[in-house]
Amino acid sequence: MPVITTDEGTVHYEVIGRGRPVILLHGWLGSWGLWQDTMTWFGETRFSQAYRTYALDFWGFGESGTRGGYQIQDYVRLVDTFMNRLGILAAPLVGHSMGGTIGLSVALEHPYRVTKLVLVGSPLVGSSLSLPLQAASRRPVARLLFSRLNLFRRGLHTLSPWLCKDPRFPEMIDHDLSQTSLESFLNSIASLRKVNLLSQLDQIQIPVLGIYGDRDPIVHPHQARLLHQWICHARVETYSGAGHFIMLDAPQSFRHSLEQFLNGE
Repeated sequence: MPVITTDEGTVHYEVIGRGRPVILLHGWLGSWGLWQDTMTWFGETRFSQAYRTYALDFWGFGESGTRGGYQIQDYVRLVDTFMNRLGILAAPLVGHSMGGTIGLSVALEHPYRVTKLVLVGSPLVGSSLSLPLQAASRRPVARLLFSRLNLFRRGLHTLSPWLCKDPRFPEMIDHDLSQTSLESFLNSIASLRKVNLLSQLDQIQIPVLGIYGDRDPIVHPHQARLLHQWICHARVETYSGAGHFIMLDAPQSFRHSLEQFLNGE
């Protein structure tokens, strides 16, 4: 299990391939495991020689330590530190949900770090989060959910067909939730709820691909229109019938779009 050690804790990551680096960033309550199929696809196709894919766990999620901060800015710093430690000067960032918001923030604060950016169901403004997620960002609600964690898990299992088409999803999210602490659960989503990056988006000059599902119950699909409005050169795709976990709901279409974008097509 590869890790790097920082002053704020250990960071677990996985890597596949031998070519140019691409960094995958997971969303809230997730881990690198949500990218596992995407990484396997990279590793089993001709892209294993063209790209070297990295997927890391943010502090407080997956196998990473819990001593670091859990704000969006803490994770921006984590990505910068991760790239420094791995000797990656610059790379495309592919972020799902909160991970895309973090990737966009990295591109704004460290523009030399990011050569291309892919946003997958990512909020540009925190108000686009569903009402249940906004409620979960309140400490009393978060404490209540964690005090009844088994009930919360059963609820997620019941809602799983509505959240994601992949039959493995209940097991995947249950595993990731079991590794999440109260503080990382609360502080990350509370920080995401306060995000509003619209006024800064005219600074983005790199190629951007936005991929959104038109049935996303987590982040409002109108974020696709906002992305195109505020980053005029962005390529924006809306997948009919897909939800929030697009890389699992429509894997073939997602990989095709990712392939074309990374190859400059």
